[in-house]
Amino acid sequence: MMRVHRIILNSRPGKNGNPVAENFRMEEINLPDKLNEGQVKVRTLYLSVDPYMRCRMNEDTGTDYIKPWQLSEVVDGGGVGIIEESQYANLAKGDFVTSFYWPWQTKVILEGKILEKVDPQFVDGHLSYFLGAIGMPGLTSLIGIKEKGHITVGSNQTMVVSGAAGACGSLAGQIGHLEGCSRVVGICGTDEKCSILVSELGFDAAINYKKGNVADQLHELCPSGIDVYFDNVGGDISDTVICQMNQNSHIILCGQISQYNKDVPYPPPLLPEVESVLKTRNITRERFMVLNYKDKFESGILQLSQWFKEGKLKIRETVISGLENMGVAFQSMMTGGNIGKQIVHISE
Repeated sequence: MMRVHRIILNSRPGKNGNPVAENFRMEEINLPDKLNEGQVKVRTLYLSVDPYMRCRMNEDTGTDYIKPWQLSEVVDGGGVGIIEESQYANLAKGDFVTSFYWPWQTKVILEGKILEKVDPQFVDGHLSYFLGAIGMPGLTSLIGIKEKGHITVGSNQTMVVSGAAGACGSLAGQIGHLEGCSRVVGICGTDEKCSILVSELGFDAAINYKKGNVADQLHELCPSGIDVYFDNVGGDISDTVICQMNQNSHIILCGQISQYNKDVPYPPPLLPEVESVLKTRNITRERFMVLNYKDKFESGILQLSQWFKEGKLKIRETVISGLENMGVAFQSMMTGGNIGKQIVHISE
């Protein structure tokens, strides 16, 4: 038997509560020595914490495609690791693998068929990027923009991104430019984030929503109005952006993090006056589910990897080390402590 550490869900924050590190707890368990046919033993290298996980902390996630985490059971999410032993024909010792349902555990025995083999060359050896820019957040940004953004090269479009310094937002602004937007403006919550968006990530301008009047700043920075809005936050910020959107413009509904600690449906309903702006100006705001576009994942990953290797897509991440810090990392990510993707490096 081998002793390993894992994280379990210790308590639920409640539908209207703020998640805290203490909602999670680390414990030690025994890992069996013997693998059954079809199983592999993996060592966990990196784990992901993401905003969508907030609804997994509720007894009812409010969606049919996301299952809730169970109390006193191991938590799971995006992970990357290396195979230490294999009884599964398609995977061998030393292979790097990823899964969307990776247990928060230092070493784990899994069914080989739920794992996807990854090639470190796609990410120049930065394996954590498979959980970020060259993974789900990258695909969400790319496919969201391609399917719902309606960007045409050379038509002088302006894109606004909220939650612009987060995992999706920091990529979305860059992809907006790569796809043909002439102006990209980000909205985020600190001056440091604003400065990184402009100096490192190619945004034309950035607004710190905690300072000054967002409507006035948008007006100044988007003189021709807004054609595409990549929305990660919802709430007041989105209401402000929508009021400055042009006729026949498009909202890419990526996330609504400002609403995740509240018991509201997804996507949350808009205020009547904002709803009437959508109708009058014929603005599209359709729910976007990246999992409905699995046929585009392979080509999407190739495109993201190529942009990264060509230096056209800059990747930022915030890394915390140690399985015991999963709860800390989650709480930090939910309160804007990260720039780019929040990753936990599992160091055992």
